[in-house]
Amino acid sequence: MDTPIAFFGLGQMGGRMAQRLLDAGLSLDVHDPAPACLQALLDHGAHAFTPGAARHDIVISMLPHDKAVHDLYLGTTGLLRQLSAGTLVIDCSTVSPELSRQLHQEAQTRSLDFLDAPVSGGVTGAAAGTLSFLCGGSASVVTQAQPVLSLMGQNIMHAGPAGAGSVAKLCNNMLLAIHMLGTCEALNLGVKQGLDPATLSTIMQKSSGRNWSLEVYNPWPGVMPQSPASQSYRGGFQSQLMLKDLTLAHQSAEAWHVSTPLGSLAQQLYAQHVAKGHEQEDFSGILQLIRSMESLP
Repeated sequence: MDTPIAFFGLGQMGGRMAQRLLDAGLSLDVHDPAPACLQALLDHGAHAFTPGAARHDIVISMLPHDKAVHDLYLGTTGLLRQLSAGTLVIDCSTVSPELSRQLHQEAQTRSLDFLDAPVSGGVTGAAAGTLSFLCGGSASVVTQAQPVLSLMGQNIMHAGPAGAGSVAKLCNNMLLAIHMLGTCEALNLGVKQGLDPATLSTIMQKSSGRNWSLEVYNPWPGVMPQSPASQSYRGGFQSQLMLKDLTLAHQSAEAWHVSTPLGSLAQQLYAQHVAKGHEQEDFSGILQLIRSMESLP
């Protein structure tokens, strides 16, 4: 990795992932349409990406949705058409499996090595370098990507062939939304009847209701001082992005004729939450919607 790595997308997740690479002493050429996000990395030693200015052995992208990924790689100035044969391209965005498979196919025709490798672990995991990478593509390319991915994460898992990483990510995030909603409902039911939310959380953590939302990302303000819930739901994983992922999961379920009733309900509830103006708040803020739906005594 003597030549610069190109990194596209420097938001909440991408910016922290790119910083991990800079901290490891790697040279980064970076780009983000938001000037503030770009400048933050330039101030820490990265260089602005200029097409054709340098040959990049590795390209990494962390973008918010299908359109951004499509435009970067397949648009009018599509990056896949500019890269040299043998370049390793790693898309860490959460996008539709169909787009991931399309990118794999296009990369293959141009003798590029491609991985769909969305991540799990959130903003804290990106900052700490403890992310999980869910990789779709050939096993040999996963092995090739391991050195750079291990600088940003602890778990590099091969989910299967092209698009498998994206499928795994949508399944994971659908489950995450479901158990976050269940956690919010359970906490609200207990608090409404006089239980202390921290005490109830501890009880459920030691019981069969135990889950990640309770243990790591408690949605009740004040239970975990460092959680987004205790920061007025600022930071973390935006509700609008959770809605996007649930929509992708719903579309995938329809395409494959799979029933996901709880996933569909989660999508509907997050759509209501976002419509109420909470789109940029952390997804654990769905507790506010649950509390607003309380029935009258």
